[in-house]
Amino acid sequence: MSQHPQHRPSDAQVWFREADCSVDDFATLIETSRAACPHPRLAADVLQGIPVYDCDALRPLVLDRARRPELLAEWAGVLLDGAGVFVLQRAYADTAAIDDAAAIFESIIGNERKAGGGADHFAKAGANDRIWNAQEKLCLGAPEVFVRYFANPILMAAAEAWLGPGYQMTSQVNVVRPGGEAQQAHRDFHLGFLTVDEAQRFPAHVHAMSAQLTLQGAVAHSDMPVDSGPTKLLPFSQHYPQGYVAWRREDFRAYFESHYAQLPLKKGDALFFSPALFHAAGANRTRDVQRMANLLQVSSAYGRAMESLDRTSMCNAVYPVLRTLRAQRRVDATEIAAVIASCAQGYAFPTNLDRNPPVGGLAPASQQQIFAKALDENWSDHTFAEALRDLELRNATH
Repeated sequence: MSQHPQHRPSDAQVWFREADCSVDDFATLIETSRAACPHPRLAADVLQGIPVYDCDALRPLVLDRARRPELLAEWAGVLLDGAGVFVLQRAYADTAAIDDAAAIFESIIGNERKAGGGADHFAKAGANDRIWNAQEKLCLGAPEVFVRYFANPILMAAAEAWLGPGYQMTSQVNVVRPGGEAQQAHRDFHLGFLTVDEAQRFPAHVHAMSAQLTLQGAVAHSDMPVDSGPTKLLPFSQHYPQGYVAWRREDFRAYFESHYAQLPLKKGDALFFSPALFHAAGANRTRDVQRMANLLQVSSAYGRAMESLDRTSMCNAVYPVLRTLRAQRRVDATEIAAVIASCAQGYAFPTNLDRNPPVGGLAPASQQQIFAKALDENWSDHTFAEALRDLELRNATH
């Protein structure tokens, strides 16, 4: 499998800048990548540049220990060097588990609406519905349904093709009702959840690494004709190295809107794609289709630290010291930032998005951001400790 050395940044491009991105370069890279890409050998078809696989034909291959690596290698090649996305028709040979799970999800949606929650993250409140942490809610609420739903070797094979064993499965259910608006084009977790300024602070090689830590997927819980708004995808756009700082630019979004692919899906179909692929949920222009998808976000086993630290206690111990030294002007801003980075948790995830939803962005505040804000606003030690305690409660699994 080639590594596309022509797509790697030069030594002068250690950091990407939004202002340096070129939509012309973006378009050229997509077009040349598409022209050079061979037809994946095991795919039943290629539609609008997207490989489509017939899972009825693949099931014996997935279960054949000798031939399974051949399929997984092909899927990994599609995600890395190819279109960046593939569709799995009839990923569920029997959709009874999908129907049973959908009934549980609708019940959860109803309960969360009654409780005053359940707003979707890209639509007006009440227009669509989103279930955060659907994985845990389905498992605890209906474990037998959960078992039947995830006893699917096709899903496991797709996850292992990109991430290897030990992956961590999470999911969020999304329901887009008739009239539901489309998303704007974007990239996804991890770097896609940062602001442009934050993403620009990461060196170029981390931009490449980010896409290899997560696999995005979706299982269709209903038939999805194109008018119902299945995901809009821009094949080969994951090849653009600067994409995590470019996707908010209007010229890039305009290119996406004039070149995206959008395939209809049947209930029981699935699709998987690189989080670096430019994509967006489509608008539901139908009168009667309730478009439900279970959005799978699968994470690498290696996205964890070696040791577990009580960072809340560490922050509470360090805060009064830093607060005093700052007031005495004995530490400068850079030194303060270095201490906070060595003490507090710098990443907002994983979190419980029901209790800790993002406000004003795609990610909630991290422990480091709360620490910095407390110093800037000269919070008391007690106020700071309460804020950290509140964050712990919001992040708690129960």
